[in-house]
This record gives sequence, structure tokens and C-alpha cells, in this order.
Amino acid sequence: EREGEEMKRKRYDMEKKKTELQTAIEELSLFIITKPVDNTETTHIPLRPLLSFCNLIIQVLDKIGPTMAVLRQDIDQNIQRLEKVCETDPCIYSNLVEILKKERNEGTYKMVASCSRALLWLTRTMDFTAGLLRLLSKEMSSKMEELVEETYLATLKLHHGWIASAAFKVCLKLVPDNKTFMDAIGGRDESYETLREDIETLSSLLTPILKEIFIVLEQFGLNRLRSM
Repeated sequence: EREGEEMKRKRYDMEKKKTELQTAIEELSLFIITKPVDNTETTHIPLRPLLSFCNLIIQVLDKIGPTMAVLRQDIDQNIQRLEKVCETDPCIYSNLVEILKKERNEGTYKMVASCSRALLWLTRTMDFTAGLLRLLSKEMSSKMEELVEETYLATLKLHHGWIASAAFKVCLKLVPDNKTFMDAIGGRDESYETLREDIETLSSLLTPILKEIFIVLEQFGLNRLRSM
């Protein structure tokens, strides 16, 4: 019995030592998108692991500090919206594509509070995160503020109206420096080299997943929607 307790404690310690990035890598490595073999089938994009990953992204954004509060709140609301629909019929709506189909059939998919929009913005935010991680792993010595701005211009800016863009400019002034951010997302005993490898692994796992989701969003005519 004592041995069992010790094993549990060891496992707990190992899990505790995992950083958000490492947990996210585990989540994504199990993420499988099933593509249709013929026209009678639907692409299957599993909802649960995607939302689980988005929750981890929130924890990473928290490490950047108050700068990302608006983005964080937005992700949180979108996760909740998708979770609510999934709970109405977990069997069918565990596939994201079924949620998109349901809302398109109802004619609600382009509405502000739709789940389709929630998925669109979650995907765009993950694209921003993947881009930022990619830049970070290549340019760890660059100023964090510059990397965030560069990533923003390449991803979210294209879909933001002037209100959202203005809000982002204010946030940019509060971005922490590189060392603060790296120390926050890395493990205490982790070297920068290990951290860089984790960042690269996460980015390489996330990029093809996002590509597939963007393809589906485009098929539903959602890719051009903008915010205010």
C-alpha cells in the first residue's frame, strides 16, 4: 500500500512539473482530424480536445499579463459558447463540423453570438498564438513587444476593425519583456534550449490542425467575417 502511495506521489510530482507548453504538446499530439473518404461522410474535428487546448492557451496568455486580458476574455466566452451547444447532444456535437452544419441550416451561423463565429475567432486566436511562438523560438533575443506586434499584423489585424485595433495598440504597451515571459512559460529548471524545442514542437503540431480548420471554415463561408 505504501508503495502505491509513493507511486502516486511520484506521478503527481511529474505532472506538476510539466509546463503548460508540455501539457499542450500532449493534448495536440492526440488530436486527430478525420477527413471524409467519399461525399457521404463529414470531416470530423473533435471539439473536446480543441477546447481543452484553448484553455491551456488562456493560461499561457495569463503569463503575458494584463495585455492579453481582452483576448483572454474573448477566448473564454467562445469556449463557453461551444461547450453549451456540445452539452445539448454530446454524441453529435462532439464534432465541430456538425455545429457549423446545424447553424448554417438554421441560418444563424453568421450572427454575432453564433458558435460558428466562436470557432472562427478561437481558430484565429490560436493562429496568432502559433505565430507568436514560432517567432519567439527563432528570435528569443528580440523585444517581446515587437514580436507580438509583428504576429498581430500578420494574423488578427486583417480581421479587426478600428475599435479592436485601437484596443490592441493600448495593450501592446503592457507586454512584458522576453525574460519575464520565458521564465513564466518555462519550467523552473528548464533551459532556454528545452523551452525553444517545446515551442517549436507545439507550433509544428498546431499549424497543420489550424490549416484544416481554416479549410472547413472557408467551405462554410466564414473566413471573411470581421470584428468591429
